[in-house]
Amino acid sequence: MNSIDTLPQAQDPTPALAARADHSRYVQRVRRVRGDSLAWLPPGEPVRETMEAALQTVLAQGRPLASALRIVRQLVMERLVVLDVEQQASVETVTRAMTELAEVTLEAALAFARAEQDERHGAPRTATGAPIDFWIIGMGKLGARELNVSSDIDLIYVYEEDGATAGRADGAGVISAHEYFSQVARTLRALIGDLTDDGFVFRVDLALRPNGNSGPPVVSLAMLEEYFLVQGREWERFAWLKSRVVAPREAITSGRARALRDVVTPFVYRRYLDYGVFESLRQLHQKIRDEAMRRAAGRPERANDVKLSRGGIREIEFIVQLLQVVRGGQFPEIRTRPTLKALQRLAGVGLIPQDTTDRLARAYTFLRQIEHRIQYLDDQQTHLLPTVDADLRWIAASMRLDCNAEACDLLDALCAHRELVATEFDALLHEGRSTPPRPGSSGGTCRGCSGPPPTLDSPALVEGLSPELAARLKLLVDSPRVALLRDEGRARLARLLMRARRLSRDMPGIGDTALLRFIDWIEPLLRRDSYLALLAERGEVLGRLLRLLGLARWPMRYLMLHPGVIDELADARLLGERFEPGALSRDLEARHQAWVRSGEADEGELLDTLRRAHHAETFRTLVRDVESEISVEQVADDLSALADAMLDLTLSWAWRHLRQRHREQPRFAVIAYGKLGGKELGYGSDLDIVFLYDDDDERAPEVYAAFARKVITWLSLRTAAGALYEIDTALRPNGNSGLLVTSIEAFARYQQGRGSNTAWTWEHQAITRARWCAGDASLASRFEEVRRAVLTAPRDQDALRREIATMRERVREAHPVRPTRFDLKHGRGGMMDIEFAVQWLVLAHSAAHPELQDDVGNIALLQRAERAALLPAGVGLAAADAYRELRRAQHRARLDEASTQTEIAELGALAAHRQAGLALWRAVFG
Repeated sequence: MNSIDTLPQAQDPTPALAARADHSRYVQRVRRVRGDSLAWLPPGEPVRETMEAALQTVLAQGRPLASALRIVRQLVMERLVVLDVEQQASVETVTRAMTELAEVTLEAALAFARAEQDERHGAPRTATGAPIDFWIIGMGKLGARELNVSSDIDLIYVYEEDGATAGRADGAGVISAHEYFSQVARTLRALIGDLTDDGFVFRVDLALRPNGNSGPPVVSLAMLEEYFLVQGREWERFAWLKSRVVAPREAITSGRARALRDVVTPFVYRRYLDYGVFESLRQLHQKIRDEAMRRAAGRPERANDVKLSRGGIREIEFIVQLLQVVRGGQFPEIRTRPTLKALQRLAGVGLIPQDTTDRLARAYTFLRQIEHRIQYLDDQQTHLLPTVDADLRWIAASMRLDCNAEACDLLDALCAHRELVATEFDALLHEGRSTPPRPGSSGGTCRGCSGPPPTLDSPALVEGLSPELAARLKLLVDSPRVALLRDEGRARLARLLMRARRLSRDMPGIGDTALLRFIDWIEPLLRRDSYLALLAERGEVLGRLLRLLGLARWPMRYLMLHPGVIDELADARLLGERFEPGALSRDLEARHQAWVRSGEADEGELLDTLRRAHHAETFRTLVRDVESEISVEQVADDLSALADAMLDLTLSWAWRHLRQRHREQPRFAVIAYGKLGGKELGYGSDLDIVFLYDDDDERAPEVYAAFARKVITWLSLRTAAGALYEIDTALRPNGNSGLLVTSIEAFARYQQGRGSNTAWTWEHQAITRARWCAGDASLASRFEEVRRAVLTAPRDQDALRREIATMRERVREAHPVRPTRFDLKHGRGGMMDIEFAVQWLVLAHSAAHPELQDDVGNIALLQRAERAALLPAGVGLAAADAYRELRRAQHRARLDEASTQTEIAELGALAAHRQAGLALWRAVFG
């Protein structure tokens, strides 16, 4: 069998390969009957305007509407066969034309049906006298604007609100709105779907309506919403994903039909990663595949169904729709109806590799081309390859492929494409299964596993475990949370625990510690079935999760707070990449625009979007950190860059939601202090920030004060998705008693001691590692000018030394450490001693040594100070090394939730670094 990369290529249209449209029996019939009328359709690709013109031309000949609609369809179909077969029109050209044909004919039929009912009963009105709108909803390929040439159209009829008709002029004819629109629906079926002497326009299928064929033909919007809430089934979410109003156009252009979107969207897309739908789609697909196999039993020609057979069109659609339904609630940028467009969007967010996307897109296009040619033959709604050799050769030739008694390039290409599709589909839907599950079967839990499925009360669950682990597992199994699980949830939990046991046995680095932490993590999440479903569906995630839990304790705490981030472990690119602020900002801006398009860009949704993105990026950094892929310094750099990006996006989005805003873009900036200012941010660190503005507008102080309050709320508010950061603005001028926002001029006066209100020495210490981090970039240079002016101001070095030493003692008193113990941060010779020494060096010597003015971090500043001979030989370098190692030790302790204090006698290798910190303190402060 040919691989996808070596498929037969389309050849030049030589006479031997060229195909003519008139091989189609349908085209032959149309030309016999409508030969003189073909010119009624203007030349070129059929589009909405030319189809409407053709319809008016046919009506002008005296034809009734039902006949005219059918004739227009015949003209369009004949034209499309010519364009596709003889001129190689694209699939998009054909499907767009068929979609617009459906829209044009439905629009005309609806106008006729409503006018007819208005004449009999008057127009329907609500209780308040408002007109009631009626929408024809296109589902499936019509909704996705990818209708094939002989397709039926899946429709659902919805009316806005209950009411009654106005009646005729004589007061008679009053009926309910439901009766009125039911009559409209009957007329639509007759005009569009009935088979007459002129054929039909489209076969109409209403089976997707609420309650299917047993439900009423029309439903009110309120009835539809209630159905979704009470009875809506998982498979219906996939059906409604492609839904849209296709007629009347006025309801679309006026925006009136948006009310329908507000009902459908929350039904289709959930606000969490919805892995629970895998099993629903798996069962639906199995039914479809079983039905296809049943039809093919004893009839081998039916095995070549390009839509429903293994590797067919339906499996590509399922791949796309499954990923959209699972993640579309949180990632609106992947919400789109057309399959090819959706594939590219899924690749854009990393859910499908781009190479796989391109191959699936080529397969989809190829299969749709074959599907159209099959249907061109007789205008039959079939997807089976013909068994007549002449027809098969014609299909191949129309695609510029050869097919003869010795070899058939068409069949070779078809097999290769279908094998690719089937492989990708099985990989997605049958993760961890040896074969697709059969209805009523256990489905299995792993390749090569046999025997009955595990249960929570099975002795095998604890067999061979250590006493501690067996006891903890028994506590879990006997817990009230497990008792409340449904049978499906208990079975899923049992499979997970058995799989975790096997992984702990087979994978290096996973032992009892990882399993204990896994049980501690999973127990509080049992009521949230989506996380169990995720681990069940993404086998590789469980192994990576167990390894992560075995390496450190803090990841478990983080995952308890933000369990949704475990989905990040499925990304194979996780360890090989570093955080890219620009990429995150672009992705979130695209997401913001998608929320706007979907009408969901309210503040609550945007706050959750920021939080989910922040938690995911933090978790990615955490995984790289625990796996030793990046250093402690790189962790701090990435977390600081993430905070900068979050601040910048918050400013941008929050400004758009500020009612008082007085300009398009704020002249407003955030200044980072402390760990963020020094790019030494850790997990869970607070943000020390100051707000500045540069705006002469008289409204500016009031507007920016309101804006700063909104920004703080956006950053610190705890929503259902969690929180971003704790915010501390105490370092602003005059601390907590000062204004929340300060103009750059007032800030400069305060810091540089111009006037009676001036900064304290500790505020100058803080500014040594302050920087612009978000907002109006023009304020970055203004702030840096002020900062450097502060650093280079003349000072009495002895007085400065006394003030900083006194401040250090105050901090030490607030964090006492026993004389026999050493605290990595607060102990004598620890990190804070080193930081205070660096601050003195910067404030005392920046005027004479400009290299100390840069905000490059404590390690680099110590190295520069030694090079400038401001410290005894070796003291600065040793202190720099000590600071780095103390940070690493503190970081490791926090990851394992261990104490940062140690007995001095047991310091080991850290003892030399403590001595280096003490030597620096003596060199600076005596």
